[in-house]
Order: sequence, then structure tokens, then C-alpha cells
Amino acid sequence: MTPFDVIGLGASTIDIVSLVDHFPATEEIQRAEAMTVQGGGPVATAMVTLARLGARVAMLDQIGDDWRGSLILEEYQREGVCADYIKVSPGCESSNACVLVRKQDGARTIVYDPRTAPELLPSDTSRSLIESARFLHINGRHWEAMMQAIQWARAAGVQVSFDGGAHLYQPELKQLAPLTDICIVARDFAERYTKETDMHEAAAMLLDSGPGLVVITDGTQGSWIYPREGEWFHQPAYLVPNVVDTTGCGDSYHGAFLFGLLHGMPLEQVAALASAVAALNSQHLGGRAGLPTFEQVNSFLTSRAVVG
Repeated sequence: MTPFDVIGLGASTIDIVSLVDHFPATEEIQRAEAMTVQGGGPVATAMVTLARLGARVAMLDQIGDDWRGSLILEEYQREGVCADYIKVSPGCESSNACVLVRKQDGARTIVYDPRTAPELLPSDTSRSLIESARFLHINGRHWEAMMQAIQWARAAGVQVSFDGGAHLYQPELKQLAPLTDICIVARDFAERYTKETDMHEAAAMLLDSGPGLVVITDGTQGSWIYPREGEWFHQPAYLVPNVVDTTGCGDSYHGAFLFGLLHGMPLEQVAALASAVAALNSQHLGGRAGLPTFEQVNSFLTSRAVVG
């Protein structure tokens, strides 16, 4: 079994992303400023981020044998994400999403269709594969297979990373924080999870539930990092000009954060790297077009340090 740095377990989608002048409030016809078709999905995009930065990653998922599934696999192959463990279901259709991105500020609205590809089952996963990794990255998809993978990971000393995205909180996800080592959630998720609007109190509650590291992200307001050992700190967002699209910014933050941890960087450096990757990604349409290489993000950070 080839060892991997990170294994992702989640949904792979095809995103049809359109740049529009405004979000429709009623029936209308509007000409798109630009349009692109790319792979998507929170865990999936984190894996592509890691691969672009130079990590060895694999993805676990179940997709259909339709045109969407073909595009998903082609993109993984092109990006260097191992897709050997993705199950392809004959006669089924893969997930897709339509994303409208507002031109003035890069805000987006998403309509998601899971289609007909079934959930992964525990029998579709491999214990030796999970044990080969340093991190297992999840977000709650493929529940039964995910819980089995978490059990194997924890028994083998593989760290579990959880992505709690904005507007994605569900009550059953409260089971996951006690099973994870790294819990990175959007502020919206943290507030709904803990029923606490004070961010420091929410972070304390999340830490008390089990993770050794909690991170709360809040878009242009930056992110707050709370290690179990040591002092919390705030990482400002890198506010770049010409923001095009915020799709995938949180997902790429997760991927870059794991990359920093893989390489033993100090937490301050890890958070800066993740914030820089998200900022660079926001300057392109779609969740993956702007993902940088390690050399590109290092150059960005170096230039910021010189200016600062």
C-alpha cells in the first residue's frame, strides 16, 4: 500500500459556475459575464489543493459512470489526486451543482443536485488504505463508511480532520467533533453547533468536546486558531484586489492548513499559508482555477512580508 499524506472521504461534484451581474430576484434572462465547468465538493477541492501544493493524496467516493463522473476522474488524474479508490456505479449519475457568482464582490449562491450515485458503504473502504495516511479529512458525507474510516484512523494514530462548512450544519454532525483531532469550521457552523454567538466561548466548547485544535473561519474577517496547548491567535484575511469568486476558498483553506501541518510548520505559519491560498484562489472563477503551487503561495507571502 502506497502511503499517502492525506485521504479525503467526501463528495466529488461537477460545478457549472457562472459569473453574473446580480442574483435574480424573480424570473429573468441574464447574460453571464463568464462561465466555467470544474470539479467541486468541499473535501474533493481540499484534496486538489493539497496535490497542487505537492502532497500525496487520495480520494474516497462513489460516483456514476456518466459524463460528470468522467470529468471528475479526468480532473483528479490531471491534478495528481489518486482516484484508484473511487467506486464507479454503472447506470448512476454523479453529483453536480450550479453556482452563480456575483461580479461586484465574488459572493455566490449554489444549487446542488446529488443525482443517483449511492453512498459509500463500510465495505467499500480499505483499512490498510486509511492506515497508510497521516490525515483523514472528512465533512460528514458517506456517513457509515466515514464512521468506519474514523475508527480505523484513530486506532492507527492517523489524525482526523473535520470540515464544518457555512450553511452545512446538521444536528447529527455533533457526533463528529469528539472523534476528530483538527476541527476547522465556519463561524456560522460553530454558532449553530454550540448555540453560542461569542466565538471564544464557541471555540472553548468545541475544544472541550475533544479536538486538539479548533479553527473558526469568517471570510474576510480572517480566522481564529485555538490550540489545546498554547494561546489562541487571529489570522487576518489577505484582502486582495479583483476578487472574482469566493467558491472553494474555505475548501482550499482546509487543504492548505493540512499541508502546513504535514510539514511541521508553526501554527502561525500554517494559518498564514492557508489564508494566502484562499486569497489567491478568490481571484479566479470557480473553486479550483486559482489554486496555487507552493512556490506561488510562498512568493505571495514573501511579497506581503516585504510590503509589510
